[in-house]
Amino acid sequence: MGLVVMLSLLSSCASRKDLVYFQADSTALNTAYELNAPKLQPGDILTISITADDIRATEPFNQINAYQTGTAQNVNPFIPTYSIDNDGFVDFPKIGKIKLTGLTRTQAVNKIRDEVSKYIVNPGVNMTIRNFKVTVLGEVVRPGTYTIDNDRITLLEALGLAGDLTINGVRSNVLVIREQNGKKDEFRVDLTKREALNSPVYYLSQNDVIYVEPNGARIQSSKYTQNTSIFVSIASLIITIVAVVVR
Repeated sequence: MGLVVMLSLLSSCASRKDLVYFQADSTALNTAYELNAPKLQPGDILTISITADDIRATEPFNQINAYQTGTAQNVNPFIPTYSIDNDGFVDFPKIGKIKLTGLTRTQAVNKIRDEVSKYIVNPGVNMTIRNFKVTVLGEVVRPGTYTIDNDRITLLEALGLAGDLTINGVRSNVLVIREQNGKKDEFRVDLTKREALNSPVYYLSQNDVIYVEPNGARIQSSKYTQNTSIFVSIASLIITIVAVVVR
């Protein structure tokens, strides 16, 4: 049993280069959010509301909940919600279908503002992605799916939400799976190097999946399951019997 414990401890040893994030090197950091901002996709659920100095002028553009009238509407106003269809369009009041897929949130806001400006002077457009979520799996403290309040989240922030990598997580080969234009792409990120901050998936998109693979020690330790417990129990019994016979 002592030998098993010793081998387990030796196999779990990890060097500094395996554990430390963003080790110093000469890599220049040039990540720009504007170039890597997530793009709107079919299935995204958006809240869009129009504002202006003349509130009455915005009424045709803001959906009203039929059950929300009178003072209740003033206390808790209804926020219009739209879903991007499979062809990339939302059906917006008065304007009709607007194609938003492939645009960043900022670009989509500007496009809607241009359309609404044909009817309202200096309109404001507020938009959020209601179903922006990322999934973190593997060797992290709290694996799961996390809903994000806005569309700006980094790979590091997502790992932070999941409680960071465990000591058994491979930091040099983090996998990010992203669906783009109907197909899934894989990106590998080495968090031990500063160049990770320049990765095209440093800023995450909605529905990204992050997977942290286990290291050798974790894989090895998984072999010591119930069978190991049985082996240890049998070994202990044999030792006890030998001790009694010798005595």
